[in-house]
Amino acid sequence: DFDPVPRVVFRADELRELNPYKAFPDSGASGGISLRQVGNSALHTLQMLHERYAPGADTGETRYSHDAEEAGLVIAGWIEITIGDEVFTLGPGDAYLFDSRIPHRFRNTGDEDCVIVSACTPPSF
Repeated sequence: DFDPVPRVVFRADELRELNPYKAFPDSGASGGISLRQVGNSALHTLQMLHERYAPGADTGETRYSHDAEEAGLVIAGWIEITIGDEVFTLGPGDAYLFDSRIPHRFRNTGDEDCVIVSACTPPSF
């Protein structure tokens, strides 16, 4: 598990894999989602993730919400994001920022992995 002492640098092999089914409970999330966390979110007011969505991966038809704000930058691939009643398709270089209390969904409708670097405050899962 995580070192209880705050650190500054985290190597790629030190990012902690989170369970996406715990992150999106009761949403009907599909497989193919990887959420790798930077550091120990219990020690900070910011949670940073390296997210990977395989083709067809979906956080679930039942949208989820949590008491936070989140932002992300698409590094590779394409992702469809539903925020409330609005649907957006984002590609490399596109970004998002929204109130996570609004029910939302992430879905890779493309044919290649989508990679996102995201941040959430306060840490939500």
